[in-house]
Amino acid sequence: MTRTSAHDLITEVLDPGSYISWDTPPEYGDISDDYRATLERAREKSGVDESVITGEGTIDGRRVATILSEFSFLGGSIGAATARRIIDGIHRATAQQLPLLISPSSGGTRMQEGTPAFALMVSITTAVYRHKDQHLPFLVYLRNPTTGGVMASWGSAGHFTFAEPDALLGFLGPRVVELTTGTPMPEGVQTGENLARCGVIDGVVSPKDLRASVKKINEVLLSTVPSQQPALPEVQPHEPESVWDAIQRTRRTDRPGVQDIVAKLRAKLIYLSGSGDGRRSPAVTVALAQLDGRPVVLIGQDRHQQPPLGEHPLGTEALRMARRGIALAHQLQLPLVSIIDTPGAELSQYAEEHGMAGSIARTLGELVELDVPTVSIILGQGCGGGALAMLPSDRVLAASNSWLSPLPPEGASAIIYRDTEHAPQMMEEQDVSASALLKAGIVDAIIPEIGDAADEPEAFIDRVLATVSHTLWELDHNPQRVGREKRFRHYEKLATLQ
Repeated sequence: MTRTSAHDLITEVLDPGSYISWDTPPEYGDISDDYRATLERAREKSGVDESVITGEGTIDGRRVATILSEFSFLGGSIGAATARRIIDGIHRATAQQLPLLISPSSGGTRMQEGTPAFALMVSITTAVYRHKDQHLPFLVYLRNPTTGGVMASWGSAGHFTFAEPDALLGFLGPRVVELTTGTPMPEGVQTGENLARCGVIDGVVSPKDLRASVKKINEVLLSTVPSQQPALPEVQPHEPESVWDAIQRTRRTDRPGVQDIVAKLRAKLIYLSGSGDGRRSPAVTVALAQLDGRPVVLIGQDRHQQPPLGEHPLGTEALRMARRGIALAHQLQLPLVSIIDTPGAELSQYAEEHGMAGSIARTLGELVELDVPTVSIILGQGCGGGALAMLPSDRVLAASNSWLSPLPPEGASAIIYRDTEHAPQMMEEQDVSASALLKAGIVDAIIPEIGDAADEPEAFIDRVLATVSHTLWELDHNPQRVGREKRFRHYEKLATLQ
């Protein structure tokens, strides 16, 4: 396995000659002669004075604070002096309003200092959350190896978390696990590649490519709001011939979906690979994106990944990913764009036993009380609780042929008529169409389709993005319905109109 040194990372990531050290000589107080000799040998071996170095530099001219472990100094272990240096560095980054790149490579607590040093992981985490309280980007780059208390505290607290290739990462190292439990850890479990597949981290990036990744995140996050309101597309909505005709259009396999939106934004888009706590589902896409120069968090249901078109139902893992996106929007104070396009949430024993109903309720609740501007788009199918979970927003938009229903049409017919033949009639009667939703106050505006979005996919997606951008600007400058309390009042008022 490779080991990238702290200075190697400075050379690879920061602009040449831009690094400025923030470190002052470490103070150890009253320690034993043996420990003092151990520290001296570590300094000679590693070329640094402690297991972490802190400072700042620039990436493409933008200032970034860095806190970097040096594994060759006593295995990157964290003692009291190390913790003080980390905390001081985080506080300085916070005071100067700098994004923070933190890169651990450590086995955890320094054994010469024991439990007092172990407890300082809490102190470091406190400093991290003060930085997050300022809505400043916090990026973690896990290097080989990172285990123990470091991995279990500030090493797992990033807004975005990447790892170097082939890095050993885990709660405890494999040797300690085997000696403690008597059972070896299966090969390949404690790797960055596996953790990315499981949705624990956001990806594996080589040190040479980390600069481009950090640069892209900074470019997206530090972009600015448009100075003028983006124009709405000058296209009149075309009413579908019937509600059933609209529903059939949204079921076309070639109807554009969330991946078409992602493709338009790809140049300035950063994926989140999972929930951050070991759950992942292709049924939902979560990303940080730039829309018309504005940073947003995007969460989108991917109908093409869900049955009957795909193999990944909209389950609890998908909604947990959506909630990570909601949390990120709050932490970074970014607008949230929620895309609804689903034939319905997962219906299975697994879904019931993993709390499907509660997962919908939590997603719905977190979205309705979010403290940033929010826009939801019913892009096509809006079926059942899976759609409802991502509906509440400051502004709800709907494509001309989109619809919102408590049940699949055939299911509604089965309940009332004990057959599926009455599905078209049921949909007419239940006011599921975009125009009916607009009339009821559930939807605020309709995004036009020229007949059928599948027949004009690129123009339709451009229209969607232009309408969202226009709406976000409107929320910035006319905030009568922005924020938790105003959103609550709006949805409470809906009940009096029904």
